[in-house]
Amino acid sequence: MSSPAERYAAFAQRQVTERSPWGRFRAALGFELDEFQVQACEALQADRDVLVAAPTGAGKTVVGEFAIALGLAHGRKAFYTTPIKALSNQKFADLREAHGAANVGLLTGDTTINGEAPVVVMTTEVLRNMLYSSSPTLADLGYVVMDEVHYLADRFRGPVWEEVILHLASDVHLISLSATVSNAEEFGDWLTEVRGDTAVVVSEVRPVPLWQHVMVGRDVLDLYSAHVDPTRPGTNPPISPDLVESIRSAERQLNRGPTGGRRGRGRGRGRPAPARHRIVRTPPRPMVVDRLDRAGLLPAIFFIFSRAGCEAAADQVVRHGITLTTEAERKEIAEEVERRCADLPREDLGVLDFWAWRESLLAGVAAHHAGLLPVFKEAVEALFAAGLVKVVFATETLALGINMPARSVVLERLTKWDGRGHADITPGEYTQLTGRAGRRGIDVEGHAVVLYSSGLDPVAVAGLASRRTYPLRSSFHPTYNMAVNLISTTGFGRARETLETSFAQFQADRSVVGLARQARSMTEALDGYAEAMACHLGDIEEYLALRTEITAREKDLSRARSRAAREATAELVGSLRRGDVIQIPHGRRAGFAVVLTTPDPPGLDGPLLHVLTTDARQARLTAADLPHGTDRWGRITIGKHVNPRRPQERRDLAATLRNALGAAEPEARPRPPSTSGSDTDLATARERLRHHPCHGCSDREDHLRWARRREKLAKEHQQLLGRIEGRTSSIARDFDRVCQVLTQLGYLSGSGDETSVTAQGTWLRRLYSEKDLVLAECLRGDVWAELDPAALAAVTSIVVYSSRSDDTGELPIPPGRADGPLALAVHATRRISRRLDSVEREHGVRRAQPVDLGLVRPMYVWAQGGTLTDVLDAGDLAAGDFVRWSRQVIDLLDQIAIAAPSTQLRRTARQALDAVRRGIVAYGTT
Repeated sequence: MSSPAERYAAFAQRQVTERSPWGRFRAALGFELDEFQVQACEALQADRDVLVAAPTGAGKTVVGEFAIALGLAHGRKAFYTTPIKALSNQKFADLREAHGAANVGLLTGDTTINGEAPVVVMTTEVLRNMLYSSSPTLADLGYVVMDEVHYLADRFRGPVWEEVILHLASDVHLISLSATVSNAEEFGDWLTEVRGDTAVVVSEVRPVPLWQHVMVGRDVLDLYSAHVDPTRPGTNPPISPDLVESIRSAERQLNRGPTGGRRGRGRGRGRPAPARHRIVRTPPRPMVVDRLDRAGLLPAIFFIFSRAGCEAAADQVVRHGITLTTEAERKEIAEEVERRCADLPREDLGVLDFWAWRESLLAGVAAHHAGLLPVFKEAVEALFAAGLVKVVFATETLALGINMPARSVVLERLTKWDGRGHADITPGEYTQLTGRAGRRGIDVEGHAVVLYSSGLDPVAVAGLASRRTYPLRSSFHPTYNMAVNLISTTGFGRARETLETSFAQFQADRSVVGLARQARSMTEALDGYAEAMACHLGDIEEYLALRTEITAREKDLSRARSRAAREATAELVGSLRRGDVIQIPHGRRAGFAVVLTTPDPPGLDGPLLHVLTTDARQARLTAADLPHGTDRWGRITIGKHVNPRRPQERRDLAATLRNALGAAEPEARPRPPSTSGSDTDLATARERLRHHPCHGCSDREDHLRWARRREKLAKEHQQLLGRIEGRTSSIARDFDRVCQVLTQLGYLSGSGDETSVTAQGTWLRRLYSEKDLVLAECLRGDVWAELDPAALAAVTSIVVYSSRSDDTGELPIPPGRADGPLALAVHATRRISRRLDSVEREHGVRRAQPVDLGLVRPMYVWAQGGTLTDVLDAGDLAAGDFVRWSRQVIDLLDQIAIAAPSTQLRRTARQALDAVRRGIVAYGTT
């Protein structure tokens, strides 16, 4: 039992804790926290930065919310950053409800609400832009929460996360929230190196256990054997025997095919279709929904990696007559839809297919994908979270942070289109998708269901479900905007040093450690080999070099001799005619043969020779099939109407050939004489070898064996050093190349530490776009100067838009005359893009995607006042896609309105903004 003094000390400590921000925050939650949440919050309370890596739905955001509470308690601003605007909007609503509207703001590029509040939710790009512009909003910033920080692995947007981490002030606390990754400790080590003391808190325990299933026909079966703990399946867990038997039964039943019944055309009674045409298909979607409903496994998210597939699935279920809602729930859904969509322009409801969408929601079924109108997506998310929509057919974008937990997750396929082809989903993607299953505080367990079809390997499914190896890999690379901003604020030398502290370089350097260790081992081995090969009579390496020289010369001469023989044979084959008899002196085709047709024109292997042998066999030969010494022996007459395809005529012709030959036997012809004896270079080298001191050493061959080993290892060592050199300072070298491009184009001047940003470079500093250099060149070259607002909006779309397919068909034709201002501006922009591509290739810089004209006509129609119907008729776009791209066009026009060099272009950009931001686009951007 503890002493009174110890009990009093513990009591005093509890009093301190309860009165602290952490104690007050914890008491206000009203539920018990998991151990990892407590560890992370206590680290924050202790004035440390925190990295939290935990499964989806585990409650990582509690740590971020405590950081917000700390900021409010200490009078310091707190920023909560997210990767996507939808998640920002969701978090904004949550925090505003918790802390009051006056204390919480929102910044998402196209939306600003209370931006100077003590707590501001924003996309990560907004914070990056604030850092580069030294925004006054950063004053008194104390805490930054980076939600979904594993996004830094994203190929296109990932560098933004690292820019923020590297450039935040040192007194700002960073709270990084990540999905479970297998190298969280490595990421934490980097954060500690660049930000200071960082606590790494990792949890791999799901708050709700996840059961893995496979659905075969109408049966939902466990994936693992009964004795396997589904929460810790381990490596290569055994598969359920019931599942294996069910799959075998389904395949056997299919292969037996139908029996009895009417005789099919061309088939005997009961004969099945060919087995190669029969496969077990995934269960019909309505059947899956009905089965899950009967098993009590709804609500469910049904992942289909296709927008059209999601829409078709929702339509199939509704047309099948399935209704998953009660009368009271349908009334609630109707009211929520009316509330959210009341302000939609009435004239657009038809083209948006609003009524079919509403009917699907009333049945408790919905689709969710990036092509949906934002208000439709938000309504689906709200209704699903409220338990009113029971089944959502979604693409993988739903897995990216949106708070939509379900009881079950269904995967129709384990492959998806990645832009180049169909690829298997990774263990990390599988975990991210199935992480939605199991609602904390509602479900005792979650369920992941994979639909079976022929070719699905349950062992592979178990591998996806049980593996925990999905490391976080940096995608960081220097960009033009990044370069001019860094040089402008810190100078060239400091900018280069900053980039060398990136996570990408940190990972590269860590990999170099292992390579360097390997290189040191090789160096030690090379020293040992040098000692073993040493000869007391002379330089054994010099002797080995002579031997190598002789061997190489002998091979050259041999190749020349063989080439001459091949050329002679090819010349012979090309000169043969029908009836010529050839003699093949040796090899498996040794003997005589008669040429049946004049050789075909030369192909890859020379002329093709059609011959008949003495035993009446046909063959088609090239010069490569004939050994040296093959020669013309004579001729026989082949009748004009002889057809070698007829067996009897072949036999008769072979008999004629044998009679002409009589008792002749193939003569072995000598190969071309070797030239090695007359080659003076070879003779000289051999003479030098004989007179070398090491030639008389009794241990010569042992020394040579060690010398050859050393020579081979030395080559490998050199290659390894090259790999080390390639990885060391690789990011800084990329930065140097980017700066070379900028210097050539006039955005930078000087070199080395004297590098500075020119007047033109100041435009580029304020342009944030994947194609920032194209945009800057267009502004500098005044190629958009004569455009009206609608045309400016249209040509701006070229810089932001990227079609979903790799269609390389005909280029879209810009609206208006072929020599009109818009067409000329579009073609000038394309020329600039091609010119920059050439410059980037010249300097070895990572090249940007070419500009895309797919949005020009729809954007022009809209900015001229066209209806949504007109817009969608003008291009292959979904309504949601058009709104999403319009947001990006608005963002870019806003940048042009500030950064453009001419007053007229800035004025036109503001007018274009108003022309685009109207109707459903304005509704979708608030």
